[in-house]
Amino acid sequence: MPDKFTVFDCQILTFRKVFNRAGNITAVQNGIDVPFDIKRIYYLYDVPGGESRGAHAHKDLQQIIIAASGSFDITLEDGRNKKTVQLNRPFMGLHVRPGIWRDIANFSSGAICLVLASETYTEDDYIRNYNDFILYKEQL
Repeated sequence: MPDKFTVFDCQILTFRKVFNRAGNITAVQNGIDVPFDIKRIYYLYDVPGGESRGAHAHKDLQQIIIAASGSFDITLEDGRNKKTVQLNRPFMGLHVRPGIWRDIANFSSGAICLVLASETYTEDDYIRNYNDFILYKEQL
């Protein structure tokens, strides 16, 4: 239930990293490494300097956000609390719960933001206006 989650429920997950002289590998598996079944994967890249992405919340969808390359900051808000997390390691991901506003900024040059989502794309699940988000949280 989205009203039950706060920014403090959004935690960093560390995935197993297999070391190899020829290059490291990290595998992420449904139901084992991620607390939901992955139904959609997408990634953000070539984000121009100074731009931000996100600036929305989801009613039901959960995400794991990973800096597959480079770094960026994610600011999370639950209507009362706010926290910012920097992602910069490809074997770590931030679990973002439903009902949490997120804004992604400060992309380094060449950054790739990989997102594992619990649901397929559904426009009705989005809250894109911050004031609507606050009203949504107050009504729960």
